Parts: sequence; C-alpha cells; structure tokens
Amino acid sequence: MAINGLHHAAISTPNIDRLMKWYNDNFGFEEVSRSEWPSGSDQIDDVVGLKSSSAKQGFLKCGNIMIEFFEYSSPEPELMDKNRPVNNHGHTHVCVDVTNIEEEYDRLVKNGVTFHAPPQDFGEVKATYGRDIDGNVFELQEIIAKDHPARVF
Repeated sequence: MAINGLHHAAISTPNIDRLMKWYNDNFGFEEVSRSEWPSGSDQIDDVVGLKSSSAKQGFLKCGNIMIEFFEYSSPEPELMDKNRPVNNHGHTHVCVDVTNIEEEYDRLVKNGVTFHAPPQDFGEVKATYGRDIDGNVFELQEIIAKDHPARVF
C-alpha cells in the first residue's frame, strides 16, 4: 500500500474568513493557502460532484494535519443547524490533541468557546466536545497514558 496517512478534514462555512480566524485565534493553526474557483470549472465540478460550483477555499495547518475550509457561493448551500446532534450520520467532529486539557479548556471558555461539558476523565484519555463559531463540533483530547497506541506526538 502507498497510504501515507490522513492529510486533512474539510468544513464548509458561510464565512470562510470568520471561521479560519476562529481556528487560528483559538488553536493557533497556521494559514497555509487560500484560493477560489469560478463557476464553470468542469474539472472541479466533477471532483466535488456539483454543477456550476464556485467557492473560496483555504487551508490551516495544525501539527501533522490540516483543515480545509470552503465557502461555496454556488450552488446555494443549505444552512446547517448550529445544534446538529453528533449522532446524525456524516461528519461528527475534528479532534484537537492537547497536553493539558484543563488549561486549554479554561483558556477557550475565557475566549467565549462553548462546550457540551467540562473535560471528562476516561482513565487513559481526557476529552470533551465543543462547538466552533459555526456550530461544528470539535473534540478537545488529552491522551494521558504515555504508551497509548493512539498518541500522535
């Protein structure tokens, strides 16, 4: 196999500037690139499975993974329920791995970020879910066990 690993997750937003700034301000993600494409880009339409699509696009990098952001201007996107439950099918969340979850949680709460609950201790892992400015769910996680197979750093 020639699989290198996961490269990025993507989020569609009604305001790319605002959402990318939110992730940069709250997590320090580094902006890598921005671009856009006009309606009538058949090659892109084929890839995304849309007709006459146009959008702004941007990437933020965080450690070993990136988040891609899209702001579609066509076709007209449907608004997302800001309280969309995580049990609905499809994308549920992105996870941000931290080394001191209580400190990061307190800092984010002071920044106005909302969470479903304070960090919970599951033994080898502490975690909680929060919502970004658009209502997308993110997980804040700290892997406590130094030999845990899911550690990324």
